[in-house]
Amino acid sequence: MSGGSALRAAFSYCVQQVRSYDYHHYLCLLELPPSMRKAAFALRALNVETARAMDVASDPRIGLMRLVWWQEAIDKMFSNKLIEHPTAQALSSVIAETKISKTWLKRSVEARINDAKREATDMPDTIEELEKYAEDTVSTMLYLTLQAGGIRSTAADHAASHIGKASGILLLLKSLPYHAGHNRHFSYIPTAIASKHGLIVKQEGQEERWVDSREGLCDAVYEMASVANAHLQKARKLAGSVPAEALPVLLPAVPSQVLLDSLSRVQFDVFDPRLTRGVLGISPLWYQLKLKGTSWRRKY
Repeated sequence: MSGGSALRAAFSYCVQQVRSYDYHHYLCLLELPPSMRKAAFALRALNVETARAMDVASDPRIGLMRLVWWQEAIDKMFSNKLIEHPTAQALSSVIAETKISKTWLKRSVEARINDAKREATDMPDTIEELEKYAEDTVSTMLYLTLQAGGIRSTAADHAASHIGKASGILLLLKSLPYHAGHNRHFSYIPTAIASKHGLIVKQEGQEERWVDSREGLCDAVYEMASVANAHLQKARKLAGSVPAEALPVLLPAVPSQVLLDSLSRVQFDVFDPRLTRGVLGISPLWYQLKLKGTSWRRKY
């Protein structure tokens, strides 16, 4: 296979990975100008690889090794070394053609590594810790996409920060049933919020233990979703200062709003089966119409 065809195959692989495992963002990326799509799909494919590393590994140690491999691969990409992996090959091409930040790329993987090292009982203490994790794993992808498109705007970066935090928190909420089924309880609910809503009790001389309370869980989810909603509102208040070319990059605010609305519709019960239907709880057609309508109105 020639160099050109190998690179085309690498980018096709990235598109397929995002379509298969991050469909709501796949549709967002299709709204980008063609000149920005290659970089965006390569970056989002890296996010898919690192987000799924622990879930697809038969042993947590293997998943952690995979994440460390990606961290080392980023160093090799910036040293112009060939890596036999399609996502890495596509990303190497993007790095060669654009000025994207090695620091942000590495930070996104580092956050996944730190999360993978956490014990199931080692929960974040505050919502601020989750916001930091969301920024490091989700906002960074938006920063890098803006950077790859040559867009330099403080307002766009600030909006991307808020959208990434909202998206990260909401997707963690959506994943709570999955993690609960894999013996991680509700390890993404901060202890401060869990204690406030009676999900954790600590009796004298005993360790903290989880209480099975659907009402308490819904209240905790509502409080966290409210933080995500506040970030979306802050991002939208910046819209007047965001340059037009940055607006399509910020469209991931749409799936965040859709998920927030779906959570509200089920009274913030993350175990309600309606959340698993279609795209983030709504029909695929309705989701695409919302996305297209927002894009057409030059909003996010």
